[in-house]
Amino acid sequence: MSKIDLHMHSSNSDGTNPPEELLKLVRNAGIKIFALTDHDTINGAMVLKNEPNFIKGIEFSCITQNNHKCHILGLGYDENNKDFQDALKAGEELRHEKFYRRIGFLRSEFKITFTDQEIEDLLKIPSVGKPHIGNLLVKKGYANSRAEAIDNYVDLAKTGNDKISAELAINAINSAGGVSVWAHPLGGERDPELPENDFRKILDELKNYGLRGLECYYSKYSYVKTKWLADVANDNKLFISGGSDYHGTNKKIPLGRLNSDDEEIAPELLTILDALNFNKGSD
Repeated sequence: MSKIDLHMHSSNSDGTNPPEELLKLVRNAGIKIFALTDHDTINGAMVLKNEPNFIKGIEFSCITQNNHKCHILGLGYDENNKDFQDALKAGEELRHEKFYRRIGFLRSEFKITFTDQEIEDLLKIPSVGKPHIGNLLVKKGYANSRAEAIDNYVDLAKTGNDKISAELAINAINSAGGVSVWAHPLGGERDPELPENDFRKILDELKNYGLRGLECYYSKYSYVKTKWLADVANDNKLFISGGSDYHGTNKKIPLGRLNSDDEEIAPELLTILDALNFNKGSD
């Protein structure tokens, strides 16, 4: 496992560990530099912001002008920046609209209803989404697993345009003094691999918006694939980042896993640390 992990999630989005518990797991795993990158919320990052060797992070759920979905990480931002706050608010509003559309769909199509208290409890989650609704459906006996609940119920709802633009996210992160990074650019843990032609087109669009980094080292990608992505990043003068995409028990990904071959990634390969003014040999 690597000693740096710049992509992980807490229970403030779709992870299972509260930030304080996650901090203990990070330390026990021997990780020296880390970022918490919850989906569309910084609540968890604010809990840990004063921890040594911690980098404030976020993962914005985005869409490009050509309707390609992508996730943009923001690392090392000033959370008080107005542009950044505006992007946070836009993402939160879209996420809540999507939540109510899903709840309405389940009621109209399957006669599944939630109590006021259940809805209130779900809305207390800063980045409420499909996993949380799926868990509640399991609890209520509609499915045997969260994945089954999502496949058979939640994913059938048509939520429309429910993501902020990639341009808005990248501009907000950059305006806030952070580093914008395209997360898992070849596809996330449960996604099919993005064809190279599509990857190149999206990369060009994101670069035009001011993208500054590429998540080359990622738990799903082979060591050969991560090296290829690193070469692409260098050719395009982008900072190189890496993260596991740890979600606790929601995904079978260990902290510090930055490639599928379990090769340790040397800190000097993660050039994003230079942009974030981090000493790569930091204890």
